[in-house]
Amino acid sequence: MPATRFKLQLMSGSEIERTLVRLAHEILEKSDDFDHLAFIGIRRRGVPLAQRLARKIEALEKRSVPVGMLDINLYRDDLSTVDTQPVVSGTEIPFSVQDRDIILVDDVLYTGRTVRAALDALFDQGRPARVQLLALIDRGHRELPIEARFTGRNVQTSRKEIVEVKLAEVDGEDKVILVERTDEPAAD
Repeated sequence: MPATRFKLQLMSGSEIERTLVRLAHEILEKSDDFDHLAFIGIRRRGVPLAQRLARKIEALEKRSVPVGMLDINLYRDDLSTVDTQPVVSGTEIPFSVQDRDIILVDDVLYTGRTVRAALDALFDQGRPARVQLLALIDRGHRELPIEARFTGRNVQTSRKEIVEVKLAEVDGEDKVILVERTDEPAAD
């Protein structure tokens, strides 16, 4: 992993929380049929985001939205450059995706390649009626024609910068930070 240096905090835990409340309201406004709505989080940080959104909608509407987890490691087009042996955490979708209105949830939308892999993995599970994308952060620099329907925040970045989303369920704290690659080798 390249050496990085901290630049700035983009979102605090309370800002993430407020953004998720806003996104939950947007989803409710733009959803036609709650009976067919489901969230699928892209492992790792898309999963807790999807679970949090489902809880917010349940609190608002008094109805539950099913949540699944999608592992895309075997679908990545950069697999050979990531590692020789992918770590597979497993896809867990406890409902049929057939004819569902799926909201695919990810933490950061960048080149679009993660979403492309997620779509391949999702369609191996069945044929949803509709798939929409929700990203907590959209940082631009798309390489594929992919756009989020629901976006928490748009952040202009350079290719040298990295947006890191930290969530309590994975990292022990909630925040979004911007770091920058440095030319120094990473310390062990």
